[in-house]
Amino acid sequence: MLSGLRARLGAALVTAAGLVLPFLPAHPAHAQPAGGSPVFEQQVLFKAAQDPGYACFRIPAVVRTAGGTLLAFAEGRVLNCGDAADIDIVLKRSTDGGRTWGPLQVVNEGDGDTHGNPAPVVDRATGRVWLAETYNTGRTDSASCTVPCDRTPHLQYSDDDGRTWSPPRDLSPEILPADWNSWYATGPVHGIQLTRGRYAGRLLFGVNTETWDGSRVTANHAALIVSDDHGGHWRTGATDTWPVAADGTFRQKPSELTLAERGDGSVLVSGREQDGTDLGHRTQAVSRDGGSSFTAPFRDLPDLYAPQVQGSLLRLGDRLLLACPGDPDRRRTMMIRSSYDGGRTWDGVDRGTVVTTDWSGYSDLVRAGSGTVGLLYEGGAVDARDEIRFARFTEDWLTPRRGPDPVTADLAPHARPAAVLGGPRETDGAFGGALEFDGTDDAVRLPYRAGLPLGTKDFTVSLWFRYAATAGEQPLLWMGGIGTSQPQVWLRGEPADHRVRGLITVRNGAAPPQTAAVRTDTAYNDGRWHHAVLRRGGGLLSLSVDGALSSAADVPGSVSRNSPFGVHLGQRMDSRAFLTGALDEVRVWDRALTDAELADPKVQRSPQDTVLWLPLDRVRG
Repeated sequence: MLSGLRARLGAALVTAAGLVLPFLPAHPAHAQPAGGSPVFEQQVLFKAAQDPGYACFRIPAVVRTAGGTLLAFAEGRVLNCGDAADIDIVLKRSTDGGRTWGPLQVVNEGDGDTHGNPAPVVDRATGRVWLAETYNTGRTDSASCTVPCDRTPHLQYSDDDGRTWSPPRDLSPEILPADWNSWYATGPVHGIQLTRGRYAGRLLFGVNTETWDGSRVTANHAALIVSDDHGGHWRTGATDTWPVAADGTFRQKPSELTLAERGDGSVLVSGREQDGTDLGHRTQAVSRDGGSSFTAPFRDLPDLYAPQVQGSLLRLGDRLLLACPGDPDRRRTMMIRSSYDGGRTWDGVDRGTVVTTDWSGYSDLVRAGSGTVGLLYEGGAVDARDEIRFARFTEDWLTPRRGPDPVTADLAPHARPAAVLGGPRETDGAFGGALEFDGTDDAVRLPYRAGLPLGTKDFTVSLWFRYAATAGEQPLLWMGGIGTSQPQVWLRGEPADHRVRGLITVRNGAAPPQTAAVRTDTAYNDGRWHHAVLRRGGGLLSLSVDGALSSAADVPGSVSRNSPFGVHLGQRMDSRAFLTGALDEVRVWDRALTDAELADPKVQRSPQDTVLWLPLDRVRG
């Protein structure tokens, strides 16, 4: 029997043998402008206020059928927005490329349990749409599933472009090994069918799982699920396993895998990185044998800024798109970023295309029609879970590919020049030239290299600054992550609080993050040059400006792990504050220098132990 909430859906309920209602358009999008102009338009597709019977909608997935119909899936959460309560898989269909949509259909009813994680795959040879999904026993509160969680994979299909669906079947005998017994999740995002080479026609989708030994989680597994007979049988293909260390940490924990076939037929797999100690919140692997194995373990992308969240890939010719929020700490600012080399490198946030600055979360990308891309994503002005939106855009709406940025020299060993963003101007410095930042979008960002993260080492930061601002954060140097839990090192002016402040946040094993901070008793915002030194060593974190010293007890641990990593001058890592002022002679050593060494001309002229060294006296390009 249907629950009282679901009963209010009335005839919108669709089962395998049920009658499908006629197409009813909902929330039509704006008309496409004439003349081939770039197009961007969006509408709310799922929202509790417009779709009765549900408290919340989450976890979008979308595909285009062989017949051209768009199928937009979501989890319809009945009682609350929790991940493990009464959850249905629901669907809306569009036959005009996403301009208008039909009524909500229930594809798979939880009936008190959790039926979720939709991972649709289209077989273009047969026209059949497969839908992988995951079940667990439902809760009545909003808490997560108790570990180990009784998660099992299931599968159903549609042969009529999503109008009706087969009864689901349990896939556990085929793709759930006995030791994947703590967690199991399909997708959630569209799977793919390979089109090139000897594996053409193969169907693929991703899963992530965990192993439980009776007392704790001992391993994480990221895997591809494969079918070579149009979905008749499925098997586990490429698998990457990461054990839990003795201190309870993972080096990596790739999950929520999204796939794209590259131009050479290989498969790029991009995943959410969840709490691994390696740097980065996005992680990647490649398969060159149709998803049967990975060429190497997953590798984190430290400088691809994103929070811990699912993302989605789509190939457009020689261009790969990645949709996910661009804020490195919190789920907000949905962006589309591009790769032009098969995912080896990705555009930074300054080159990506912003879809919304609202809170935003999970997403999926689809070819909506000729020349048009669709993005189904979670978004909201108050919370990323407020609603699920569908955006349509043409490729020429995306930020065009940009040439190399101007650069300034980094004299540290093996360093590449740093990118100069926005347009800071050259000015007179404390020593020769310097760079003046406008407080709007000017910054210097260093390209990532393995020598930049300071880890658990002692260090010394030395820089000259000049500013006259009386309000706002005035970031001088930022290294690492951001927020209250990510390891980081920063130095900034806080004129409204009449101080300059330095801070480190560390992680040590599986322990919670700890922070140490030091500050001056004046802001030094008099428009003159001042020398700041932030130092970690001898059990202390100390800050001196023009020789005036303050210090605090150090906290043990690493200042660079478990997070995206960036080095910025004149800019907060999340681009929410910029310096109005000037910087000169910025250096970082990976040891604590003495006062005598800081005053020694030989030390100042030597690159030894230097992590970064930016004179900032000239911009090239």
